[in-house]
Amino acid sequence: MIKRTIMAVLVLLTCGANAQELNKQDVKNEVMRILDSINKAKLPDTKSGGGIEEHWYDKISLRGYAQIRYNGLFSTNDKVSCDQCDKSWGTTSTAPDAKANNGLFIRRARLVFSGQVHPNVFFYFQPDFASSPGSGLNNFVQIRDLYFDVSFDKKREYRVRIGQSKIPYGFENMQSSSQRLALDRADAINSSIANERDLGVFFYWAPAEIRKRFEMLVKDGLKGSGDFGVFALGAYNGQIANKIDGNRDLNVVARVTYPFVIGNQIIEPGIQAYTGKWAFTGEISSGVVVNGDPKYIKDERIGATFVLYPKPFGIQTEYNIGTGPRYNPATNSVDVSDLNGGYVLLNYKWDIKKQHIYPFAKFQYYDGGKKYEKDARSYVVRDYSLGVEWQPIKAFELVAEYVIADRTFEDSAIPVNRQQGNLLRLQAQFNF
Repeated sequence: MIKRTIMAVLVLLTCGANAQELNKQDVKNEVMRILDSINKAKLPDTKSGGGIEEHWYDKISLRGYAQIRYNGLFSTNDKVSCDQCDKSWGTTSTAPDAKANNGLFIRRARLVFSGQVHPNVFFYFQPDFASSPGSGLNNFVQIRDLYFDVSFDKKREYRVRIGQSKIPYGFENMQSSSQRLALDRADAINSSIANERDLGVFFYWAPAEIRKRFEMLVKDGLKGSGDFGVFALGAYNGQIANKIDGNRDLNVVARVTYPFVIGNQIIEPGIQAYTGKWAFTGEISSGVVVNGDPKYIKDERIGATFVLYPKPFGIQTEYNIGTGPRYNPATNSVDVSDLNGGYVLLNYKWDIKKQHIYPFAKFQYYDGGKKYEKDARSYVVRDYSLGVEWQPIKAFELVAEYVIADRTFEDSAIPVNRQQGNLLRLQAQFNF
């Protein structure tokens, strides 16, 4: 119909032009009328309430980041290592002349699919393409997060999270690795939940205004932890992510935190705790005795947090105490014992036009066991680090961190093992 109208008008215009019966203004008016009719024909019928149909997949966004590291510069002792931190740092070999393979290493390669697929349902899925399930095995795909937030009000202040996600314990554990200044989380807090995640159900509450503040603390480069509510309460398997529960005892966790605005500064104090039973499922070596039922080992902690966001000077510190399994080299057994430790991070935010530079210094201490490592490996850690993060553009960051390490980590294979050494660590991060 439209094509016929155009052809008819063009014929009339041609005839009219030849007969010199139409002026230029008449031609212009007729062309505008035709274009308007074409545009109206392309628009959907909104008067009947039909409009454009929305699909759930139109609301899902995609983003991600990747980190490439090198830990081989100026290393003074290859036997200094941290299995939970970075498998390319040092070696855990018991050979007297063992050397680390500190080559280039993909630490993380993650994609994040997320979206508000319904006014009351939020979806989040994050696979990691650089997981390392064992020594020498790299770049396996593994689910990090897969959860749904179901909210109960229009402002989404009250919500329940169902699925595999971060356990709300500790500020640094909640903070994304893409936001954290130090290359690794502190042993004292991160030893609570390996990879920070597990399968569970959690209730979160935060006023809409504070949810926006949590978002701003990340978006504005202040190294926030993200939105895990002002109050959190939940239950989870207690067996770490991507593993079947080892017993029928759910862990319970609770956390309270609040970002206060004081003049030009923002501070965030917090407190958190969890309790449950740990189940050994293959971590114990032959000949090592577990004192107690190995499927129901007491595992509980309580910790405190204080953060002064970098405007421009910042402080981030956490400390926790608790009880959990720990290898005892004197008896070649695993006992339930006390643990304690924490860290202090000092940092500064220096803005140069659109570039951001963050110099930082960190000290960490931990005296306790790591239940998910071989024989609930015993640790005493005293590490210092000095570093700087440079972000010339949003899509690229470069971190250099010099570590002065003093780490004692003992199990049945190495019952006496204190290692001291220094090294320079580098990381390039790409955000997309």
